[in-house]
Amino acid sequence: MIMSWNITNKCNMYCDHCYRDAGEKNNGELTTEEGKSLIREISKAGFKIMIFSGGEPLVREDIFELIAYANELNLRPVIGTNGTLITKEVASKLKECGLKAVGISLDSLNGNKHDKFRRYKNAWRDALYGMKNCRDIGLPFQIHTTVMDWNKDEVTNIIDFTVAMGGVAHYPFFLVPTGRGENIADESLNKEEYEELLKIIMSKKKEVNIEIKPTCAPQFVRIAKELGVETRFSKGCLAGTSYCIISPKGDVQPCAYLNKVAGNVREVPFSDIWKNSEIFNELRTLNYGGSCGNCKYKNSCGGCRARAAYYSDGNYMAGDSICKYSNNEENVKIQ
Repeated sequence: MIMSWNITNKCNMYCDHCYRDAGEKNNGELTTEEGKSLIREISKAGFKIMIFSGGEPLVREDIFELIAYANELNLRPVIGTNGTLITKEVASKLKECGLKAVGISLDSLNGNKHDKFRRYKNAWRDALYGMKNCRDIGLPFQIHTTVMDWNKDEVTNIIDFTVAMGGVAHYPFFLVPTGRGENIADESLNKEEYEELLKIIMSKKKEVNIEIKPTCAPQFVRIAKELGVETRFSKGCLAGTSYCIISPKGDVQPCAYLNKVAGNVREVPFSDIWKNSEIFNELRTLNYGGSCGNCKYKNSCGGCRARAAYYSDGNYMAGDSICKYSNNEENVKIQ
């Protein structure tokens, strides 16, 4: 199971798509001791992977202490970052405190496009230095790409770039218009583009020896099966079933892009929220509406719950309208 904690809202960037609307630090973010208590609860609840995210997690002064604590509790600590703050010294400290892997954002091979999207001068250059600094000390890193209509044709080239840089994985994140991302909703892919790109990405998996996992695109599980592509991932959308996220102030949500609060860790222990939340328990029923409810890939794909909510007035159990397959009447018979 995977847990993601947005440890701060503070960020050195102001990216167009940010689901957290990050920039300034929030008042009342969890303290170091509250964070350690949360990590204990995460371990108690049976989670295995602990993602430290933001905002930009590396602006938080106690990040190394929190990573080390997660590592002591036998969690697998990893970090999601824009990469610009990973100097040689920072990379070494991350490895020393027990970090297992780094996810670094790169949205284009064109530096100007990446910098414009991230609203930060030299974001592209400094992200590449961050990758190099991780690679040079043997700290595994992967590249994260937010996929939109203007960079969809770059995705396979970014996969090749990941290999060339020595990365261990590439995760394309398909845009879900939440937070500031609502302002660029029209840059999302349409059904045809979405389906075709997933086929291209999963076919590319046969050519490279790195892990590839489309994110916020659970239909990749179905497409991998159709194409005969081997992948270790057997479930598409994990929101509320084996994944959740915690905000800087302690709000627990099914995923980063599904803005439904299941509880707050300052009020109720996280392990209790995870076990007893009405939202989580409803998601675990898999009783989806619309085309997702009748799709033969309901159990392995599940549709994107965040995208379903966005396009269905907040109904996170609705059908995922972007899916070309499940909206075809010929494909709605349960196997």
